Amino acid sequence: MQHSYRVSSVNQFLAALLLAVPLSACGSLFGKEIARLPVNTISTPGQEVVKEAALQLQKGDEVALWSDMDLAYEGEAPVRFQVQVLQNGQPYQQLELDPTEKNVTVGEVKTSVNGKTNWSFSGKNGSLTIPATGTYTFKARLVAAPNPTLKITKAELVLKK
Repeated sequence: MQHSYRVSSVNQFLAALLLAVPLSACGSLFGKEIARLPVNTISTPGQEVVKEAALQLQKGDEVALWSDMDLAYEGEAPVRFQVQVLQNGQPYQQLELDPTEKNVTVGEVKTSVNGKTNWSFSGKNGSLTIPATGTYTFKARLVAAPNPTLKITKAELVLKK
C-alpha cells in the first residue's frame, strides 16, 4: 500500500511540474508587458483620442505590438490602430495595425448571431526591432470605418518585450 502512495506522490509531483512548465514559458512565449495604451475610443475628425508611452529601449530590443480588444458590431467594422513611433523625440516610424489580423491569439471569444458580432481577444499584431538605444515614444489612436452599431468596450495597444 505504501508503494502505491509513493507512486501517487511522484505522479502528483510530475503533474504539477508539467503544469508549471507551460506557465513559466508564457512569459518567454508572449513577452513581458512594458506598456499599455488604453485608447478605448475611436478618433474622429472632431475628437482625436491619442494615448502614448515613452520607453527607454536598447539597440536590438524586439518590441511586440499586441491588441487587447472587446467590441460589438453589426455587419462589418474595420478598425485600425494608427501608431506613430518617435525616436528621441523625432519621427521614426508610422504603423497601421488591424487588431483582427494577429499571428498569436489569447483568450479569444467571438459570437455572431443574426449579423451581430461580439468579439474579445488579445492578439499579437506585429513587432518592431529597435535600431539604436534611446527613448522611444509610442502614440496610438484607433480609427474605424463609419458604423453606428460599433461599440468599443476595450481597445488597448499593448507593448511587450
